[in-house]
Amino acid sequence: MTISIQTPSFAPKKEITMFVHEKANHLLRLYNEIISTEVCLKLDSSETRENKFCSIRLLIPGNDFLASAKCKTFEEAIAQTTGALESQIIKRKSKIIATRKSIEKVNTHNTW
Repeated sequence: MTISIQTPSFAPKKEITMFVHEKANHLLRLYNEIISTEVCLKLDSSETRENKFCSIRLLIPGNDFLASAKCKTFEEAIAQTTGALESQIIKRKSKIIATRKSIEKVNTHNTW
């Protein structure tokens, strides 16, 4: 899996990039079909303290997962975004399992 981090208008600290890699690897452990991860970290020009923006896109076969968050720190925004992606992964896996079970039921009823 490749992880690309885009940070327009600033250079990220090593701690932030390490944190992104740690969270991305956690998502990969949950769902091993992730092809790549695209992370975009931005500074918003608003006057509020919540001006750190993070969006993460997980490229997977079929539909991609996308989540974003705006918080006081990049670490907090990354954690919220990966939490939202984790929920999406769990929801998708439960749908896959339910589909497999329904297919198995149909196949067992059609045996001669």
